[in-house]
Amino acid sequence: MKPLFKEDRGSTTVEMTLVGIPIIFVLISIFEIARGMWAYDTLAYAVRDTTRYAIVHGQNCSVSPNSCAITIGNITARLVDAGVGLPPGQLNVSLQSLTDNIVCNPVSTCLASNTLFPSPGANGVGNPITISAAYNFTSAISMFWPGGGAPVAFAAVNLPATSTDYIQF
Repeated sequence: MKPLFKEDRGSTTVEMTLVGIPIIFVLISIFEIARGMWAYDTLAYAVRDTTRYAIVHGQNCSVSPNSCAITIGNITARLVDAGVGLPPGQLNVSLQSLTDNIVCNPVSTCLASNTLFPSPGANGVGNPITISAAYNFTSAISMFWPGGGAPVAFAAVNLPATSTDYIQF
């Protein structure tokens, strides 16, 4: 179909450009927000799962014939396994019991630890265990910042999660 007036030619291209660029930016932003929410939910699940794992490996696990006592390495490996998609290099963890306060920044520094957790004396039934983790989420939206040339470095958002429960076994 021919345009009615010759001066109307190209107006569709201009309109699409004026509307299309902001729509693309909004879509990318929606995906980044969803990715951040997924990372937070995954972190919260991993911390909750790891705390449940730790509370069933208390004092009675080291009494013969049981041999189910766990180490800091076991706990941090469980956290890394449950946190699918969260890079261990960007994940900081704190393990707390009555007498222990273990900090792993990043979590990969504690994966090989053979130290028992919770330590004897703090591993009694009913004693609290708290596991806290923080993930440094960096958005990829800086790659699409209009007019920025080189990617703009946005600060990482610290996503925290904490779970406390009491030793059951």
